[in-house]
Amino acid sequence: MTDFKEINDCPITTTLEYIGGRWKTIILYILGNRTLRFGEISARIPAISRKVLTEQLKQLVNDGLVSRKKYNETPPRVEYTVTDFGHSLKNVLDEMEKWGLERKAEKINATK
Repeated sequence: MTDFKEINDCPITTTLEYIGGRWKTIILYILGNRTLRFGEISARIPAISRKVLTEQLKQLVNDGLVSRKKYNETPPRVEYTVTDFGHSLKNVLDEMEKWGLERKAEKINATK
């Protein structure tokens, strides 16, 4: 591992400033190449509260990883899509998915 004089010099810290926390990577993974409404995202992550989902989406939008499009309709409709900048994390998310699938397979094989 590389030694860094300050945590701010660490590239992992920079990455985690964007996707750190429990939900951001999951939201990005669920959105993938799709456009989804708030309720659709919420339904795919039942363990997250509406308040926390709102906060996480707001942060992802503010960081430029996700775009938010509000339609002037009644009832209001808002859609979320991963931006090109957000898609630059695809390889990171793919590797996380691969690693997670391998760990799940190990657990399954260990219980047989």
